[in-house]
Amino acid sequence: MSDLTETTPGWLSADELEMARARMPILYVEAVPVRVDDSGEVTSVGLLLRMGPDGNVSRTLVSGRVLHHERVRDALLRHLEKDLGPVALPRVPTSLQPFTVAEYFPTQGVTPYHDPRQHAVSLAYIVPVTGDCRPRQDALDLVWFSPQEAASLTVQSEMPGGHGFLLRQALAHVGLSAS
Repeated sequence: MSDLTETTPGWLSADELEMARARMPILYVEAVPVRVDDSGEVTSVGLLLRMGPDGNVSRTLVSGRVLHHERVRDALLRHLEKDLGPVALPRVPTSLQPFTVAEYFPTQGVTPYHDPRQHAVSLAYIVPVTGDCRPRQDALDLVWFSPQEAASLTVQSEMPGGHGFLLRQALAHVGLSAS
């Protein structure tokens, strides 16, 4: 038995995570941050600007793993705070039913979603935020787009791995045309 105390419960080492990714699907949460008006209509969509491991800059959504023994609601809040900052004031939906379940495969073409590292299952949510968003961690910036701009081919082409498709699904879910 080790004399070291585990200070990060639920986290896997890089090697353990790579081994787990090779053997089983990993559960993720994804959030589409939105601003809404007084009637609840989406007025803008927040997209993160990130630098990938390959050096390419792309637009993406709030996303991250659900840890062992972590509730989905807690994982969603943790990733929103990590990516948008501590005063974003997200309003997590009262029902944790996602607007879709995205299945990411390491093989392209199985679904619209692709992650070369793993087979992942992601619960996707639309989350209104009312506070001041300041990206943290590995996000370079957060840009707010009108729903029409977010649905444009230009923005969609900057979203790898199926995030553009997921964003179109989110816009359709709230009654906005993605065309």
